[in-house]
Amino acid sequence: MDFQYCLEREVGVVIEVKNVTQSFQKRIILEQVNLHVEKNERIALVGRNGAGKSTLIHTVLGILPLKKGTITLAGHSIKDQEWKKNVAYLPEKFHLYPHLTGLENILFFAALDHKRVDEQEVESKLRMVSLWDDRNQQISSYSKGMLQRLGLAVMLYYDSDIIFLDEPTSGLDPIGRTEILQIIHELTNKTIVMASHHLEEVKQVCTHVAFLDGRKLTKYTVEEFLSVFEGGEWA
Repeated sequence: MDFQYCLEREVGVVIEVKNVTQSFQKRIILEQVNLHVEKNERIALVGRNGAGKSTLIHTVLGILPLKKGTITLAGHSIKDQEWKKNVAYLPEKFHLYPHLTGLENILFFAALDHKRVDEQEVESKLRMVSLWDDRNQQISSYSKGMLQRLGLAVMLYYDSDIIFLDEPTSGLDPIGRTEILQIIHELTNKTIVMASHHLEEVKQVCTHVAFLDGRKLTKYTVEEFLSVFEGGEWA
């Protein structure tokens, strides 16, 4: 029985970070960090500014070279390329083409990864982020919130099982933030890791919290985290 339970847990783990240490110019940023994320969990990655949230995401995704430890995504080591079929990433700052329309932007990025673009899926994703009616406008006329939603639509087109979001509501006004969180909240059958420093975001869309502090990481349920940190000491 115990063996079967352990086996089921391992099958459910889709992100596994083991004993990861990361440094920059001899300064240790992450030290012996461990994190297990199970299928369909929604993890808020939180910590003070400079705690290493973006560094951890970039290390997990292979953007920064792994110094020490092991990382697997969807059962594949990040040293291989197979994991990329299952993972999508929206950075805090991403590049779109301002001289193109919203529709042209998503068609361009969709064509980079697929020989044949699924136009119905493109329409579905633009409707999901409430940009279908604005699809033929040059994005130079889009608000910051609209641009953020377009970035989400591009990422969601790939229909990846695992999604990384780095501060997806950064710089948005309350209405724009609400729109983005609603889209994320309505996603189903996705495992999400979302860097954030807003407690309300954690409450609205996440099941767990990975708290970075002093180069270490601790995982909580949202309820556990709120019981300890709702006063804001972590921000």
